[in-house]
Amino acid sequence: MLVVEDSLTVRRRIVEVLAADPEVEVVGEAEDGKRGIELCTSLRPDVITLDMMLPLLTGVAATEYIMAYCPTPILIVSSSTNRGELFKTYDALAAGAVDVLEKPAGDATDHDWDTRFVSTVKLVSRIRVITHPRARLGGTARASLEVPEPTGAAAGPATPATPHIVAIGASTGGPSAIVELLRGLPKNFSMPVLLVLHLGRAFAGAFADWLGTQSPLPVAYALDDEPLPDGRQPRVVVAPPGRHLAVQGGRLKLTDAPERHSCKPSVDVLFESLATHVGSRTIACLLTGMGRDGASGLLAIRKAGGTTIAQDEASCVVFGMPREAIALGAADMVLPPAEIARTLASLDAVARRRAR
Repeated sequence: MLVVEDSLTVRRRIVEVLAADPEVEVVGEAEDGKRGIELCTSLRPDVITLDMMLPLLTGVAATEYIMAYCPTPILIVSSSTNRGELFKTYDALAAGAVDVLEKPAGDATDHDWDTRFVSTVKLVSRIRVITHPRARLGGTARASLEVPEPTGAAAGPATPATPHIVAIGASTGGPSAIVELLRGLPKNFSMPVLLVLHLGRAFAGAFADWLGTQSPLPVAYALDDEPLPDGRQPRVVVAPPGRHLAVQGGRLKLTDAPERHSCKPSVDVLFESLATHVGSRTIACLLTGMGRDGASGLLAIRKAGGTTIAQDEASCVVFGMPREAIALGAADMVLPPAEIARTLASLDAVARRRAR
């Protein structure tokens, strides 16, 4: 276990909490990102806790280097909640960090923080991480090709009364997979995308804004009772923190119903509503994540005649949610994010041709 934190007070608290558990051994401490990389390379810890705001080398830069050259499960421990600092957290998650947890508040509000922290560290330490070349976050990776327009029709996408809808669900490791998938879509992609991501509420507030800087399509949080997006204005619509996203009667619905699988928003809530109200025009993708949220919803979409895709094990940070879906027979295809993007582009081109 390696702790990278520039605040001596916070670092001591983290080390004390970890040292109190007999199953955890702290093998090193670092006060800046550069030293964190050095200790990671020499000590090869099972997991790293990493602050974002560090001297000499930021948490994002440290994450990019570690995941490119000595892949190690990284838990971000941060108190950053303003927009700019949240963007750095999302950058680190997209670069391969596994999860994020708030720093202890040091008052009565964090009475259960020690337990949550140790539990999360143990969970993260069991995750098999993959190499993330730093170039994946470079500007060239954001280029998007254009799929040729189907021939024999007037220019511009026709819009059926009930458009095809792409739905994506993800959890642990999701930001990286989502970014890779969206960057692989063509700039003329016409299907609206509905997205549910499990992300701690304290850190989710600016995710849609950040994702908009990574995607060829505009991104926004869903608004209750807004019309279902169509092919005239394709975009990515994200379930807001702490509310379920569903589709009903051609409109988006936000609900405060109880958690599903300890999740809110829940992928199953979105997928099941699409199976009922959009049916065969749904294309659903279940990406990396812990647990089983989304598996039964993906099966419901497949039974309704929709197209279903699960992320493959080799590219997943955690194969839990896709594994559950595959075991249920819910997935038509099992693909890595880049192949999912190519498949969606092909399905979009076919849908546009048929709509003419």
